[in-house]
Amino acid sequence: MHELEENHSGKSSIIMAMLSLISAQHRNSVRRIRRTLRYPFTESFSTKPFKPIEPGPQSNPIIAPNSTSFDHSNVRQTLSCYANDWKRAIEFFNWVQIQSGFSHTTDTCNGMIDILGKFFEFDLVWDLIKRMKEDPVAYPNHVTFRIVFKRYASAHLVEEATNAYYRTEEFGLMDGTSYSNLIDALCEYKHVMEAEELFLEKGRDLAFNDDVKIYNIILRGWFKMGWWKKCREFWEEMDRRGVCKSLYSYSIYMDIQCKSGKPWRAVKLYKEMKKKGIRLDVVAYNTVIHAIGLSEGVDFSIRVYREMKEVGCEPNVVTYNTIVKLLCENGRIRDAYTVFDQMREKDCAPNVMTYHCFFGCLERPEQILGMFDRMINSGVRPRMDTYVMLMKKFGRWGFLRPVFIVWKKMEQQGCSPDASAYSALIDALVQKGLVDEARMYEEEMLAKGLSSKPRVDLGTKPCIE
Repeated sequence: MHELEENHSGKSSIIMAMLSLISAQHRNSVRRIRRTLRYPFTESFSTKPFKPIEPGPQSNPIIAPNSTSFDHSNVRQTLSCYANDWKRAIEFFNWVQIQSGFSHTTDTCNGMIDILGKFFEFDLVWDLIKRMKEDPVAYPNHVTFRIVFKRYASAHLVEEATNAYYRTEEFGLMDGTSYSNLIDALCEYKHVMEAEELFLEKGRDLAFNDDVKIYNIILRGWFKMGWWKKCREFWEEMDRRGVCKSLYSYSIYMDIQCKSGKPWRAVKLYKEMKKKGIRLDVVAYNTVIHAIGLSEGVDFSIRVYREMKEVGCEPNVVTYNTIVKLLCENGRIRDAYTVFDQMREKDCAPNVMTYHCFFGCLERPEQILGMFDRMINSGVRPRMDTYVMLMKKFGRWGFLRPVFIVWKKMEQQGCSPDASAYSALIDALVQKGLVDEARMYEEEMLAKGLSSKPRVDLGTKPCIE
């Protein structure tokens, strides 16, 4: 009896050590799982090489944990905690089914497929899909194959992703949704050329060949690649094929014109949309406000903002941020502060990007630090690039005290400095001739496993005469 208790205690310790990896926000889930470990069980987690486990009858159903101790939310959360360790994830996935009688659903299976695909374990992915096919509760759906397409595309396995689309026919899912998911996955991982060829050349006979949604996905893919010439060519190809462009088509192409340095063309598209009677949404209006501000001035942007409100389209935080940034760039700081105050009055609280607009244009350290304090006190949490931007700015100006004020604020907010933050601090110290202090922070940085850029002053870069 004593030996049995020791055995149970050891196995429970192993399980709880593994479950201790789960983040604090899921402690309640862990407690529920802990209650299922009151009895010894025959399967446990291990770090041995994984062998696929097929669900089977429990070896001792009398002492097995009760399946009511688990719910699908807990299982999915636990899987997400093992997102960077597929072996532990699959062991937990199988253990919770075999030992507790938990019934996996399509959602929990999709979570497991995503983890396996992340590590390119595609054989195991298809083994699991085969298991799902035999279970009506966990039958594959469009999300299942969207994950498969995405993971193949991220591994740059375009042919395999395409073949996976053809296999959707086995599951009654070979339709426009699956096809658009395939095109979207290819475009997301920069295989836009293959996606365009697949759609325009190989997909001529498809029933959904004229679906504007798929054209928009490819147009957005070229946009994300920054290939402006291809964007224009594809836009013209849409005209040649007689595609009825949607609001989303125009929104993407207006953004393309702005990002490619031709905001006046975006304004021209806006006028074309109005002639066609296309009703703009807040995303389209935000793009127009930005474009017309760059091409014709911020006052014209404010006119569009007023028009937007008149037609019943409510501005969002991006709308206000765009106007604030345009005002700041034109040196109209007081007007920017007025818009800033209006945001709160209109129940549209400023976010990190709102404050970044001011940090970019204010020219006195006390003004910036005052706005920085206002940001934190209002509950807006600075991002790491906020700290880095401010430290770099103060460092360029030669003000060391504000650099350390920002550094201290970063520590108080519970942010661990990254390589960019350390570099900004070290550069500021070196600029002021405080080489010993700079070397101390560089050593601290290296001790954390962060990479430091070579510097002549610190003897980490040879001086070339």
